[in-house]
Amino acid sequence: MKPIDYQVILEEIHQSIQRQAFAGEVASYIPELAKVNPQKIGIHICDLQGGHYAVGDSNEAFSVQSIVKVLLLVFAITKVDYAEEVIWTRVHVEPSGTPFNSLVQLEYEQGIPRNPFINAGALVVSDIIVRSCQDAKTEFLHFVQSLCSNTRVHYNEAVAQSEKATGFRNRALINLMKSFGNIHNPVDKVLDFYFQACSLMMTCRELAQTFLFLANQGHTYPEQQVIVTKSQSKRINAVMQTCGFYDEAGEFSFRVGLPGKSGVGGGIVAVHPGQYSVAVWSPPLNKKGNSAKGMRALELLTTKTGLSIF
Repeated sequence: MKPIDYQVILEEIHQSIQRQAFAGEVASYIPELAKVNPQKIGIHICDLQGGHYAVGDSNEAFSVQSIVKVLLLVFAITKVDYAEEVIWTRVHVEPSGTPFNSLVQLEYEQGIPRNPFINAGALVVSDIIVRSCQDAKTEFLHFVQSLCSNTRVHYNEAVAQSEKATGFRNRALINLMKSFGNIHNPVDKVLDFYFQACSLMMTCRELAQTFLFLANQGHTYPEQQVIVTKSQSKRINAVMQTCGFYDEAGEFSFRVGLPGKSGVGGGIVAVHPGQYSVAVWSPPLNKKGNSAKGMRALELLTTKTGLSIF
């Protein structure tokens, strides 16, 4: 089989997307995100042969937002011996079919979030982390820095404060879960950690490097450090496949065919188990809250390579 020239493919994708018109708007409900240049676009691939391939603004840091929910889940699993048992009793693994900050479904299901990648689910995971750490913000940041081998990865205080000032629906979600007994720590302490985590600033290159362990059966590459077990890696990828794009997860599976996670900062990360991890950044979002150009870029990637998990 002829080796895939990812660099040529990325350049073709970049040129194709630049020629097309896309609908979409930069997230404005978090004021700091509204300031981002909507013309930015970057893509970076890390493969399991040590290759790095990139185009566009792939080395410019942006707020990862909900992409961090995957890393919060992984951190909780690695931090607490009994975390998996606790997590999957307090958070389910079903697609939501509703917006990522929906209150209706949470009320109906008595404070148990549908999955860890909607806001309510990530808040429960954050509650588990806060209870297990002396200094959750510092420990989590060091964990992410170690995954991407870069100590320059940092929180964006302006974004965190912007989310804190406007996060009324997140406050409603966490207080509703608190009323059902599914939040064990003080609400403000959990929210403070959650807003800080979502403000994490990373580049496409750093994100692709960070997520490569999920393409490598839970081991970092090239160090082969065990982050999660093969079974845990499989389960995390499965939840990304079914729940990583809010109520557009089915569309992403249909068009792209990879496990992935999006964020309202315009980023998307996807992994091809046994092959590579890829990160895309383009700030304008479609009506479901996912990067319009990012979705198209990843669809073109699996189409041009002829490879997906299906």
